[in-house]
Amino acid sequence: MEARVVLVTAPDRDTAIRLARGLVEERLAACVNLQEGVTSIYRWQGVLEESTEVLMVVKTSEGKLAAAQTWLGEHHPYDVPEFVALTPSAVEPKYLAWLLGELA
Repeated sequence: MEARVVLVTAPDRDTAIRLARGLVEERLAACVNLQEGVTSIYRWQGVLEESTEVLMVVKTSEGKLAAAQTWLGEHHPYDVPEFVALTPSAVEPKYLAWLLGELA
């Protein structure tokens, strides 16, 4: 089982906190960092958009990815929530042990 870092954006702090707490409570994430004040520029339904969002950095495992994606799809307010999973090239062994232990 390997660590994964998932990037998710939320429309505001309250939503990000609600989603982060839910992921951790359901043991789909060991930790979620929230970075407020992210400016996102994107095209949505043919229109160029700009919005301020909260970036969620979700720490999870390969084995929890599908369940985390499903859970977010059910609880996220966006029609198409961001869910970009990254594979770290290195994870400190004690941190990895803690992370995987929290997901058990």
